[in-house]
Amino acid sequence: MTYNIKNGGRDGADPSRLDRVLQVVTEQRPDVLALQELRGLRRDRDRLDTMARRLGMRAYLAGGWFGQPVAVLVRRPVEAVLAAPVRRPFHHGAQRVVLDTDRGPLTVLSTHLHPYSGRRRLREAGWLVGAAGRGGPDRRPLPDRPVLLMGDLNTLDPGGRHDERIGRLPPEYRGRHLMPDGVTVDTRAVAALYRSGLVDLFRPEGADPSTDRAEPPHTVPTSAGGGVEFTEMRLDYLLGTPPLARLAQPPRVVTGGAAESASDHYPLVADFDLRLR
Repeated sequence: MTYNIKNGGRDGADPSRLDRVLQVVTEQRPDVLALQELRGLRRDRDRLDTMARRLGMRAYLAGGWFGQPVAVLVRRPVEAVLAAPVRRPFHHGAQRVVLDTDRGPLTVLSTHLHPYSGRRRLREAGWLVGAAGRGGPDRRPLPDRPVLLMGDLNTLDPGGRHDERIGRLPPEYRGRHLMPDGVTVDTRAVAALYRSGLVDLFRPEGADPSTDRAEPPHTVPTSAGGGVEFTEMRLDYLLGTPPLARLAQPPRVVTGGAAESASDHYPLVADFDLRLR
């Protein structure tokens, strides 16, 4: 499961929002959880540990240079055989965790790409590919090893039609999704991840993400969680290498109930046919 929980799940006007975030996660009961926008939790580790205990999980946190931390949480009694932030100057951060499974080592990455600059997002995508392709006992090339990349990539899908939805954005937010010419939609970061061998779990098996026009469901905004900078966009992704994608059940966007107001993002969930040791 991946979930951008918006400013650490806390707002001055709505102090109960974090409880709704935890309710959404508890209802889905993921074994592995990627979280983004963990404002304040790098300093307040007690609050992070309390959150993790309420979920029956252990948290591995990574901070960025300017933005908000991200984390990977793993359900007990599973333990990570390797856990470390990706040592690059991400705006928000990236955490890499390697888990032991009956299919071999599984590398999990949680990240949140740069919100304002497509050029920086593209650079951060390259750092993620490098991090996914090394470390742990698995020395196979990236496309041949089980890797799961989850998070808010702040990038529109190369396979979608976006002109109309960008046109509905307030003018001050349109530039986030456009190339410097102010016209071309900037999808470079996700396109680079596709080229590296990562598969979009929302795309049908064998589909070419650069030409397939069946668009996955949007992940922002929710119906009651804010998000004036969004217009029914998919910015959150579940990407896996082919060996892992072949083990995946169809992913889903979690909507309804507490998910409508817990954040401005909907969470994504996918089930895989493997056993965590």
